[in-house]
Amino acid sequence: MKKIIKILIFAILFFIIGVFFISLNKDSNYNTSSLIKKKVSNINLQYFGKNEFYTENDLKKNNYTLINFWASWCSPCKKEHPILMRLSKEKNLKLLGVNFKDKTKQAEIFLDDLGNPYDFLTKDKLGKNSVKLGIYGIPESILVNKNLLILKKFIGPLSFEDLNSIIEIIN
Repeated sequence: MKKIIKILIFAILFFIIGVFFISLNKDSNYNTSSLIKKKVSNINLQYFGKNEFYTENDLKKNNYTLINFWASWCSPCKKEHPILMRLSKEKNLKLLGVNFKDKTKQAEIFLDDLGNPYDFLTKDKLGKNSVKLGIYGIPESILVNKNLLILKKFIGPLSFEDLNSIIEIIN
């Protein structure tokens, strides 16, 4: 009986150590590179202040669309806002703003204070539609072409390097 208990303890320890070493080699960093060159689907975002929805068909009308996920309570969103204002001047690019888990009044104040760079403004009050697009935090942005292909994904606030990269892609 003691021999069986020793073997059982050894097997359990071996299993625990094996699981530990396997998990050490697993990359658990947030990575969405697998989304690049995949098609966007299942877009159904409610317009801000309307009972209408923005869908994939609307995306197809634009040569390029930068889908930007933001909220008034997000300080990095304020940091990237001047870059969005600059991108709003690009002729070949449309900006789709997705207000993420925010209060309508606070979002309106945010845009009144900082300016509204968005050609289209939608909301995702519960965050469910954003998760379908691979969004887990904000700010995040996705650059899509008229064929609905994801060209680039930006995690965190857009930087001036990102600005130059987007301008290079769309021109």
